[in-house]
Amino acid sequence: MSFFTSLAKFEPTRQTLHLYSQAIGVVPRVHGIAHPKWWHISLKLRPDGLVTDNLPLPDGGVLALRLDLNQHRLVVASSSGESKSVSLTEGMTGSEMGEWVITAVAHFGLKNNYPRERFANDEPRQYDPEQAERFFGVLANVARTFEKHRATLEGPVSPVQVWPHGFDIAFEWFGNRVERSEEHGEVQEFPSQLNLGFYPGGDPYFYSNPWPFEAEELLDKPLPAGATWHTSGWQGAMLPYSELVDRADAEDKLLHFAQAVYELAAPTLTV
Repeated sequence: MSFFTSLAKFEPTRQTLHLYSQAIGVVPRVHGIAHPKWWHISLKLRPDGLVTDNLPLPDGGVLALRLDLNQHRLVVASSSGESKSVSLTEGMTGSEMGEWVITAVAHFGLKNNYPRERFANDEPRQYDPEQAERFFGVLANVARTFEKHRATLEGPVSPVQVWPHGFDIAFEWFGNRVERSEEHGEVQEFPSQLNLGFYPGGDPYFYSNPWPFEAEELLDKPLPAGATWHTSGWQGAMLPYSELVDRADAEDKLLHFAQAVYELAAPTLTV
């Protein structure tokens, strides 16, 4: 398999995994140790799948939920060694999978009113194990490349995370520029930031979005071959995944894209 192989037939399975990740995501949203930037609701890529942060159990110990894309199971496992799992290939609807998750975590003592609307969907799902394994291989290479770039950056950075809401993988670098806004009579401060991410849906693409986006300073700056500035719907730089499929230099090209956007955007995000 090449470093970045084709995801041409992945979309039906992607939609299923997106929905199942949202079913998982309601549990850390309610029971996770809250992080001010909401990092507690994300999934982290591990060799055995996409895994939640550890969730504290009422009687001690921790619990984690995992989408295992090698064994094709959704696993709920506690630090006691006990676990429950269900096959991803059964075609469960989003609603069915969400209810299974809620029942499974209740067995370990986690109960609450969960936001069921996040996974509510009664359409039968498609899940192709071969496509899921192919995607997981791609995602592992995306994550390792992001980690390489992340290690070169000075200043605060987030973990590399998979977000259930959009089912994209990304991390953020934070500049020292601060934006302020007033809401309900209270002034809030937001740090400038630059993300690097990968969205696998439809026509997959890599993105790197500076915030705030200084169009006058960025849009006339050239990007590496294949990459473009994007301003419709969201503002930032985009590199189509198709530019890297089956290329021997794919990792180098992705790193070059990430570094180029950083070098252009970082001066606009610092003071």
